[in-house]
Amino acid sequence: MAPISIKRILISESVDSCCMKILQENGIQVIEKPNMNKDDLIAEIKDYDGLVVRSATKVTADVINAASNLKVIGRAGTGVDNVDVDASTKKGIIVMNTPSGNTISAAELTCTLLMSLSSCLHLSSETWLIVVLIIWQFMGAEMYGKILGIVGLGRIGKEVASRMQSFGMKTIGYDPITPPEVTASWGVEQMSLEELWPRCDYITVHTPLMPSTTGLLNDATFAKCKKGVKVVNCARGGIIDEAALLRALESGQCGGAGLDVFVEEPPKDRVLVNHPNVITCPHLGASTKEAQARCGQDIALQIVDMVKGKCLVGAVNAQVLASTFSPESHQWIRLGEAIGAVLKSCTTSKQPFNQVQITTQGDSLKASSSYMTSAVIVGLLTDGSKSRPNLVNALSLAKESGITVTRNHSEGLTESACVVEISVNGSCYRATGSVQGGVPILLELNRSVFRQPVSLTGNLLFFKAASSPLLLSSLTGKKSLFHIIVSKVTNQG
Repeated sequence: MAPISIKRILISESVDSCCMKILQENGIQVIEKPNMNKDDLIAEIKDYDGLVVRSATKVTADVINAASNLKVIGRAGTGVDNVDVDASTKKGIIVMNTPSGNTISAAELTCTLLMSLSSCLHLSSETWLIVVLIIWQFMGAEMYGKILGIVGLGRIGKEVASRMQSFGMKTIGYDPITPPEVTASWGVEQMSLEELWPRCDYITVHTPLMPSTTGLLNDATFAKCKKGVKVVNCARGGIIDEAALLRALESGQCGGAGLDVFVEEPPKDRVLVNHPNVITCPHLGASTKEAQARCGQDIALQIVDMVKGKCLVGAVNAQVLASTFSPESHQWIRLGEAIGAVLKSCTTSKQPFNQVQITTQGDSLKASSSYMTSAVIVGLLTDGSKSRPNLVNALSLAKESGITVTRNHSEGLTESACVVEISVNGSCYRATGSVQGGVPILLELNRSVFRQPVSLTGNLLFFKAASSPLLLSSLTGKKSLFHIIVSKVTNQG
């Protein structure tokens, strides 16, 4: 990926000072304006290439649509719940977070809540004067030998498992992505959720909030758990159904809950907050000096590395860019965009393309089909307007336009090439290109093979005709600003 120009960044919340320092040391102008309301942010954002936020700033579609120059949104923390990622992607804006910045702090808070629930600290701290009379009400339980279910075995889940194993807890878990053999090396036995619920004495959740995890612990799942199970949520409000949790607490099916997050923050409904078997925190998972310093440093370094064309870390909507940081990839991206532009010029139809098929060939392009596909779509969709598509939003714009995009890779070929076929109004157009000496070249167009590869640089005029010296001289005898290419049609009947 060619380096992205980031000259001015707005920091809209209180972020550790190291963030500004690192950005400024790398030639980026930084403006801090915390506590802006939505209207202020909409008015301000148009002047910036980048935006750094924590969790309070809501980067809505309205904000994003007002950001005419924005190229990156950096979330100094885990998750991007406060950023409209779909709207950002549509505008070609990279959204990134710092996935490991608050790992240790969130894991430590989780363990603190688990231990507090086990020892009934939330009850006994307020009743010291009468504890001798009713000591039985504050009887805790050892964690040793108990079973902890960890739902979500990413960075934080792994750290929680490590710490709670030191208390002698048996750790089991569920994760749809991390392989069971990997978590087994941490001492966590993976199983399905249906198997996990009835086995746990304690459950802690460490997943993002998405449709599949919203209300993950609900009336039905609580009913499958051991009576008196204790639950902790330091991830995202809404993973545990709050109404179902209250019912489980009231019935005794749930013996206690530790909550650092709520659906609404701060919660206006104080029923759970005031419940005697619930410990609550005001979203403190990342609120340590170390976590804030780490998140501020990480987001600044990630932006700097991206600007310098070194690497892309923490991007949640631009995985296509991950393998585009080598000089070789830049050459192939230019080829893809050029082939797309050539095929776009082959038809004068104003109808959108129906189908686009991209086939990469050769072992060296095996891992490149993703960005090659996006590059071709960029070339096809570029129309000279100010809002030029890019690798981030190309596929999203194609889908929005009703274009079916397919990609394939042909292995076993020694020569690397890219073949693109498009369909529009029942007509098909095809081009094959490659890279030679760092220059993108065209090998064939609409089944016409060029005797000499055509350099895809500058302005090109393609003229299809049978080979004729008279025709050639009549064309080249006139002054033209275009590079004129005459090819012999090799498939004439």
